[in-house]
Amino acid sequence: MLVSPSLLAADFSNLGKDIEIINNSEADMLHLDVMDGVFVPNISFGFPVMEAVAEVCTKPLDVHLMIVEPEKWISQVRDLGADIMNIHQETCTHLYSTVCHIREAGMKAGVTLCPATPVSVLEDIITELDMVLLMSVEPGFGGQKFIPHTLEKVRRLRELIDKTGSKALIEIDGGVNQKTGSELAHAGADILVAGSYVFKAPSPAEAIATLKSY
Repeated sequence: MLVSPSLLAADFSNLGKDIEIINNSEADMLHLDVMDGVFVPNISFGFPVMEAVAEVCTKPLDVHLMIVEPEKWISQVRDLGADIMNIHQETCTHLYSTVCHIREAGMKAGVTLCPATPVSVLEDIITELDMVLLMSVEPGFGGQKFIPHTLEKVRRLRELIDKTGSKALIEIDGGVNQKTGSELAHAGADILVAGSYVFKAPSPAEAIATLKSY
């Protein structure tokens, strides 16, 4: 299992310390949730903070844009040195071309689905994707309760990926902990995004190692 701790749950008064913990852990990447207050009812952080994080983080950056018109920011995300750019299907009018532009910029392309968006919307583009991120809570706030139906959604997405021969990895964001992480692994998930479970743990490194073991 791959693990992508979410910066949203870190201590913003001492980000350097928390990023160093991630650098020294078994984490595979660092998840950056960008919120615009338009698509989601919250604002998180923007490029000045992400640029500072990129300077000290030794893990690949997993950038999740919960914003309208994400296609406008491809070059800026690339310039961060991001490995993955995740955009919401719900905010992108021309999804296919945007995915192509992300890959042309040298990044892996991910598409995110909100809890009420069916996996079937990706049938005609799944082979072009490097990742599908399923939200297991409503996007916009950390610390929410995991939506149980996500497990069935993971299984349906796994079937679609296997049927089409897609190489896309399945990433899950929201309410991930020791219990849900195990259930998601059995359902077919490849990457777990964890915020509160990691950064609020007595030992974030041990919490990451637990998720990695699934």
